[in-house]
Amino acid sequence: MSGYFRILAAIPGFFLSSFILMLLWGAIAPDFGIVAISYVKAMLINITLWLAVAPLAAVGRGHFR
Repeated sequence: MSGYFRILAAIPGFFLSSFILMLLWGAIAPDFGIVAISYVKAMLINITLWLAVAPLAAVGRGHFR
């Protein structure tokens, strides 16, 4: 599968993982005395994590040799 189609295939996963992050954050936030986050904030956190982990995953798979 080409890179373009892999990016398109990852889009639904991004929105789903942002939604799950928002739900889980809201479930544990009261235990730590922090506020819950909105879906938009969960998307921002999620894209930040994806951008940090993607290069590590690529190195682990040997794409940068």
